[in-house]
Amino acid sequence: MQKLLISGGRRLEGEIAISGAKNAALPILCAALLSAEPLVLSNVPQLNDIATMLGLLAQMGVKIERDGDKVTLDAKALDKPEAPYELVKTMRAAVLVLGPLVARMGKARVSLPGGCAIGARPVDQHIKGLTAMGAEIEVDHGYINARSARLKGVRIFTDMVTVTGTENLMMAACLANGETVIENAAREPEVVDLANCLNAMGAQISGAGTDVIRIRGVESLHGASYSVMPDRIETGTYLCAAAVTGGDVRLTGTSAHYLDVVIDKLIDAGCEVETERNAIRLKAPSRLKAVSLRTAPYPAFPTDMQAQFMALNTVAEGTAIIRETIFENRFMHAVELVRLGADIRIDGNTAIVTGVPRLQGATVMATDLRASASLIIAGLVAEGETLIDRIYHLDRGYEQIEEKLTALGAQVKRVS
Repeated sequence: MQKLLISGGRRLEGEIAISGAKNAALPILCAALLSAEPLVLSNVPQLNDIATMLGLLAQMGVKIERDGDKVTLDAKALDKPEAPYELVKTMRAAVLVLGPLVARMGKARVSLPGGCAIGARPVDQHIKGLTAMGAEIEVDHGYINARSARLKGVRIFTDMVTVTGTENLMMAACLANGETVIENAAREPEVVDLANCLNAMGAQISGAGTDVIRIRGVESLHGASYSVMPDRIETGTYLCAAAVTGGDVRLTGTSAHYLDVVIDKLIDAGCEVETERNAIRLKAPSRLKAVSLRTAPYPAFPTDMQAQFMALNTVAEGTAIIRETIFENRFMHAVELVRLGADIRIDGNTAIVTGVPRLQGATVMATDLRASASLIIAGLVAEGETLIDRIYHLDRGYEQIEEKLTALGAQVKRVS
């Protein structure tokens, strides 16, 4: 099993480019199922989750061509509307094929996603919404079996804010008969990016980015060319890495537009942040100040940046209170940070982090994607060598992370 070896204590400086957003690309790839014409996408990151999704779509009959960050998908000959457990168990986002398949093919058989290390993420809102739109759904032997002659437009109120639920129902509604209104919709930028792609394909969607999205169904969608938005979580991760090492970095191909709350926290920590139209520059002080935070759905502080800020706070001056309100089991990285010398106490969904003068390298284990990022950030500032085990999580969400960190002056290498 591969591991990451980091020799800490090096200041990050220089410039790197940010990749396309995984969490935008995955639903946009599924949007190809809605049309018999080709969808040409650019700025698609090369990640394990993307490869898994492309493999799933190919198994359904989608013709796929890939050239670097460009992917062409042709679902004209779509003939197998099924997502087997073998693929869904490795990536929960595979449930995003459910809505498009029912809308275009009139049927779908999709495995229920398994558990996740960071907590339960049920799909009941997906099923509730599709049932309201007229689909007949049975959950049998671990599979969601759905059928519908043609979905109908309805008003849907989700019991909780769900990103993939909003995306699934929005895609399904594109080909429904009449208008669908999704209330309590997720407002994340990735939802907006999907809506923009669907509109480029001929959909009629308004309100994306607010908590009420309206979709007027059309008979069919056509092909389109679309560029995936930059990855705001990757952007935030490298900003934290620069901050914790006292660095000076410029990130290109990205935007501060989706990162207001993260950048505000970095400024509170003592960093100077300059924003350009398609770039962000961060200059860090010699020592950071502790910053408290509370995760919540967008536009509040993102749960996907909580672990990185916990790592930042481990060496900041003062004490930070971190409250996690999205996932019930997302502090597993705290135990590993303590192995590096961090002072962290956990009380339910709250972590109290008191900064220490320095961390010390040790062997640690990644438990999920963002936990992996937090351990890298800590390893970059720790004295000596840090060895991170189970880094396969990283390859699900960070493209060429060793190359990018090395370009900024870090000493990082992958070892067996």
